[in-house]
Amino acid sequence: MSITEPVLMRQLARLQLPYFVQQCAPLCAQAARESWTHARFLEQLVAGEVARRDEALVDRRVKAARLPGIKTLDGFDWTWPKKINRAQVQHLFRLDFIPRNGNVIFLGGVGIGKTHLAVALAHTACLRGATTLFTSAVDIVNSLAAAQAIGGIKRELARLTKPSLLIIDELGYLPIDKFGADALFQVISQRYERGSTVITTNRAFKLWPEIFNNDSTLTSALLDRLLHHADSIVIEGPSYRMREHNNA
Repeated sequence: MSITEPVLMRQLARLQLPYFVQQCAPLCAQAARESWTHARFLEQLVAGEVARRDEALVDRRVKAARLPGIKTLDGFDWTWPKKINRAQVQHLFRLDFIPRNGNVIFLGGVGIGKTHLAVALAHTACLRGATTLFTSAVDIVNSLAAAQAIGGIKRELARLTKPSLLIIDELGYLPIDKFGADALFQVISQRYERGSTVITTNRAFKLWPEIFNNDSTLTSALLDRLLHHADSIVIEGPSYRMREHNNA
């Protein structure tokens, strides 16, 4: 080790270049063996540091998205649903709808893969650089109710409207009161043409007034905004989880 190497390592650490610190010595040895130019040596170090930072950014986006797990499109069982437009779903994973602030609704019964596809879509968005947040309809209502109690509802609404992609899971699974209906309307309305929203639901659109406290006017206004730029994916079939239970 040369007398300057410890100094160099300290300076690289101070500059927050951990890849340089970890790989400088082995790359120096490789460069000597293979007679690299100084430019190639520097290029290899910089490329490694950029790749490390890109990976760290992805990790931060995935963590911020609060995904309930990691799902992929490759892991989806296409043989189980009796009805699903595979080409339409695969096209969605190109994420062309996000720059257009488009929306996606996965509609179908319990246990047929709606949440799997929504989580996989969110994870893909994280990998492609989109800010993403995964939550449920009930959690949105509860978080806004809690925020209202302490005077922070504007801040909470901003948190929900800021991401490029918001996943609202399980809309319609539990009834909501007037506050909940108004809260969800505010979130979807404020995201209209500002960000993309993905919703999973077990209720057909004609039944949505029952979700929103039987307020037909609010529901009509919400659907008008939500469906203006939207892809609706209908999935039909029995519950996949029940199949696993029956085979146990």
